[in-house]
Amino acid sequence: MELSIFDISLFVFFFMIVVGVSMYKSRKRGTGEDFFLASRGLIWPLIGLSLIAANISTEHFVGMSGQGATDVGLAIASYEWMAAITLVIVAFFFLPKFLRAGIYTMPEFLEYRYSPRARSIMALYMMIIFVGVTISAVIYSGALTLHTIFDINLMTGVWIIGGIAALYTTWGGLKAVAWADLFQGSTLLIGGLVVLFIGLHAVGGWGSFVSENSDRLSVILPADHPVLPWTALVFGLWIPNFYYWGLNQYITQRTLAAQTLRQGQLGIMFAAGLKLLIPFIVVFPGIIAVQLYGDQMPTADAAYPFLIRNLIPVGVRGFIFAALAGAVISSLASMLNSASTIFTIDIYKRHLNKSDKDINTVRIGRITTVILVIIGCLIAPYLGHPRFHGIFNYIQEFQGFVSPGVLAAFVFAIAFKKTPMFAGLTALILSPLIYGFLLLFFDDIAFLNRMAITFTIIVVIMGIMTIVRPLSKPVEMPVRKDFDMRPTKSVLWIGISIILVTLSLYAIFW
Repeated sequence: MELSIFDISLFVFFFMIVVGVSMYKSRKRGTGEDFFLASRGLIWPLIGLSLIAANISTEHFVGMSGQGATDVGLAIASYEWMAAITLVIVAFFFLPKFLRAGIYTMPEFLEYRYSPRARSIMALYMMIIFVGVTISAVIYSGALTLHTIFDINLMTGVWIIGGIAALYTTWGGLKAVAWADLFQGSTLLIGGLVVLFIGLHAVGGWGSFVSENSDRLSVILPADHPVLPWTALVFGLWIPNFYYWGLNQYITQRTLAAQTLRQGQLGIMFAAGLKLLIPFIVVFPGIIAVQLYGDQMPTADAAYPFLIRNLIPVGVRGFIFAALAGAVISSLASMLNSASTIFTIDIYKRHLNKSDKDINTVRIGRITTVILVIIGCLIAPYLGHPRFHGIFNYIQEFQGFVSPGVLAAFVFAIAFKKTPMFAGLTALILSPLIYGFLLLFFDDIAFLNRMAITFTIIVVIMGIMTIVRPLSKPVEMPVRKDFDMRPTKSVLWIGISIILVTLSLYAIFW
């Protein structure tokens, strides 16, 4: 699809505004807390939009929309709607613990509750996943999407995405990322709605769309469905959801930077509400694409790109181009900032240079960001090889090695005060071993079910450890005395409302 001069100019102008504002807002940031946690001053709109912008990327507009174009249909929306419920639970049960402890990173919490070794192992896991999986995967998938839709050269797309994200992330850290996300998240949502409305108009309106696609508008699939059986919704899907939204550094870092507990919880509620909207701007267009061009699309993953190529008029393409590129760059910038935080705080300051001053810590964070971008851009072009079986599969399989153990360690750390310290270390060590065994000898089991089995085994082992060798007295966790931890009833009612709306959506599309 060709871009006019107007489209290209709009794209360039948009990112000049994004980079300029984010760098201006994050100027004069010299300490580690300034750079890595935005001076712990983020308010709820920035937190909410930044969470969404960090989360939504091309795996949604290609992979999830493509799943909507198959017999999976609207059932794939459970990744989003169940995430809304997960976020509400995280806001009330996870976030207060983390904010009260005043941590910079998620591995840091494990040191306070279990041991320094538990912190080091989780930090190592996170760096391996960031460097080898998520950063390179998001660069590749973003560049591939821009190449597919807008005919941008793949290598050019790789370095455009990496370069823009590195520019403002290296300059201003998390605060720059959050302000950029404010623009890019808003553009993403508006652009998605534009595509949805144009698509609905093309098929004759909502009524025609529902009547023509009734076979794809069910969120519940049979237990023997090969991709997303209803059993996965009940058991397996909760594990990656809680790991991703509650314990994944590149998501949780903006909540750790909240100004107060209330601002953090409101930000999460805002993100949860927006998650309810995502299937309408991602999955529904995929279904619309099948209705309009089902016999012309080469693959299901081409659904969203095909819709844009054929429906979006010249002049609007530049806006959609900016929205899709912004989605990728937001996710990448968040990953870069979080990866540099973990390396600097959990590895460099603890093992390589314990006496380093705060200003040097920021410098190391910036250098790490640049190095990670370069590595990611060099790896990215190779991820299209068939042996990886697609980007979505590549990401899920590798994260499955660590997410069950990390989740189990945190659940016991938060819920059971007498869980012994060696239990957390055991969970982290066993997770890749058990998951790897299942992948090697039972690769026919769906990855969500492998996660569920791994998590269950680890929970049983940790439970036995807690019963047999409980701590004589609970571990004393650090407490931030200067932080506003006052809860509010209004936030609780917002959370309850989001859960009820989510359940209503399931009832409507049963």
